[in-house]
Amino acid sequence: MSRFAPIFCLLALLLVTASGCSRKDDARSKHSADDSIAVTLAAVGMTNVDRTIPVVGTLFPKDEATLAAEVEGRVERTMVEFGDRLTNGQLIAQIDTTTYEALARQASANVARAKATAANAEQNLKRTRELNKSAIASASELDQTIAAAEQAFSEVKAAEASEAIARLNLERSRVRSPFDAAVAERIANTGDFMKAGSPLFRIVNDKVLKYIVNAPERYAGHVQKEQIVRFTVDAYSEPFEGRVFLISPSVNTITRAFAFGALVDNREGKLKASTYARGELILERNVSTTIVPLDAVINFAGITKVFVVESGVARARIVQIGRVLGPHQEVLSGLRPGDKVAVTGQTRLFDGAKVHIQATDNGNAG
Repeated sequence: MSRFAPIFCLLALLLVTASGCSRKDDARSKHSADDSIAVTLAAVGMTNVDRTIPVVGTLFPKDEATLAAEVEGRVERTMVEFGDRLTNGQLIAQIDTTTYEALARQASANVARAKATAANAEQNLKRTRELNKSAIASASELDQTIAAAEQAFSEVKAAEASEAIARLNLERSRVRSPFDAAVAERIANTGDFMKAGSPLFRIVNDKVLKYIVNAPERYAGHVQKEQIVRFTVDAYSEPFEGRVFLISPSVNTITRAFAFGALVDNREGKLKASTYARGELILERNVSTTIVPLDAVINFAGITKVFVVESGVARARIVQIGRVLGPHQEVLSGLRPGDKVAVTGQTRLFDGAKVHIQATDNGNAG
């Protein structure tokens, strides 16, 4: 029995050693599994969107004018109030028309008198010429008669010019709208004495508005006439549209931006002049672009990146992003369609981190 005791001890020692090694291997394997980071993946997708430039600006009336008195006098009456709609040529105020009507009649009478004098001078000239042929009237008398006739004809022209001015002033005493518009402000009141040039009304044509915006100079080669501008205002949730009709030929040296304007049809009158609006200029329709879920994008210290998982390893990719498209982020560069990006667990990830996949989101493609 004692002969076999060392053999039994050796076998027991081998069994204990093997058991210890097995436990160490299991612990090492478990530790290795614990080092990997659980992530959920999503495939980089593609969708079609409009290529745009974001813009902000103000809606201005296409036509705007401050109507001023063209003649001096007291305001007899005003026919409109602010907010009233006007048509081209509509009478909106009268300034001392009684006086200007009288002056016009006086000017007409002066013309008639001057014409009568001229007719008499012409008859005298004919008679004097006949008498001069018969040597009854001297050359000096003929010269005087010719001068008198010429003066009479000149007085007719002067009287006619005075009459034209009087009638023009009479017409100017009746203030009319120069175009279809709405009254933005009534400045004058009935009874006010107005000097020529004194403001009476401010009117705007708000049936067509101008959406004036500024864009960075790097887009100068992309903006063209007839492109569509889509925008919104705080008063309405619905979008509005206009078309580019003017482009500034110069860039502001301070802001390094250039202005352009779009005409907006406002026949329904929903939009107000001088309203602030936010929008986008559509450069190209239905352009294919890369997208990822918003949760995949990480912004830190001015760097925008995502983690692409390849063969169980996370790789950091710096990306250039565009617009937010609902639950997705547009990616302009840095990714390829089919790449798998992490959408959970990114806060623990680093370049080269080992990962194991919990789930894959395949609903990203547009």
